[in-house]
Formats: sequence, C-alpha cells, structure tokens
Amino acid sequence: MLSPAVRSKVDSLWDRFWSGGIANPLTAIEQISYLLFMRRLDALDEKKRGDAEFLRQQFHSLFDGTYTTRAGAERPAEELRWSKFRHLPPEEMLEHVRDHVFPFIKTLQDGGQVFTRYMQDAVFIIPKASLLVEAVGIIDDIYPEQPPQKILASLRAAERKILEDLDHLEQLLR
Repeated sequence: MLSPAVRSKVDSLWDRFWSGGIANPLTAIEQISYLLFMRRLDALDEKKRGDAEFLRQQFHSLFDGTYTTRAGAERPAEELRWSKFRHLPPEEMLEHVRDHVFPFIKTLQDGGQVFTRYMQDAVFIIPKASLLVEAVGIIDDIYPEQPPQKILASLRAAERKILEDLDHLEQLLR
C-alpha cells in the first residue's frame, strides 16, 4: 500500500503525463515504466558494484566500456546511467534519453525472457523536455537515494583503507 505522500507524487506524475500530451493511460504507464526501469537499472548496478567491492570480487558493470551513438561516435557507457543524465539540461536530457539511453536498454538481453521480447517493439514517445525533466524529478522524489547505502559505501571505503594500512604495517614489521 502506498503512503499518502507517495500516492500524491504518483498522482502528480500521472497528471504531468496527461497535461504533457500523453493522454492514453496505457501509453503513460508504459513510458513511466521505462523511466522506472532506467532508474532501477542504475541503482541495481551500483548496488552490485558495492557488494562486489565489499566481497573483493570482480564486477562487470552494464555501463562499462563504450557505446556507439547513432552518428557513429564512441562514448563512455557511464553516460547512460540515470544518475548521470538526470543532471543534464532539459533539451539535452530529452535528446540523450531518446537517442542513447532508450536504444541502450532495448539492446539488453535477458536470455529471451519477457523483458527482451517486450522491448523489441518499445518506443520512447515523451514529446517534451519539460515533461521528461518533471517525470525524472518526481521519480527521484518517490525513490530518493537511500542514505544507508551511501553510509555503507563510506564504511566500505574506510574498511578498505584500514585493511590496506594494516597490510602495509604488517609488511613493515616483517
């Protein structure tokens, strides 16, 4: 069950899509789902990175390496993260999500499961930069960055530093 505050934000998101020119409820839900997926993809990738660092395991991010733009240029795949594009100016954000991020998520493979089949015919149709910026802001308000994750990341970094210092001290004592 949604809290009244979250319910109000979801209603606001719905209203923004309606007034932004996406009046078909199914289309609005579809576009909102794409945005939620983009945000969740970034968050899960970061969580897996942190877990791998903590466990001292290798990690290969979905955002490692580069991607090729429609113009044929090679760009860092890190640019495709929600946490990166959410800070872009409105027109640039719309162009980036429409022309780079959305095509990227359409290419993700999950072994022929539902997501891959569903995304084959997916179309990103948010028409206005202002609508995208508002939607991104509302989604970030609904799912704020979790301070405990930031604290945990800081603790992991401190733990690594302490372990490195202990290793160094141990080598000096030999």
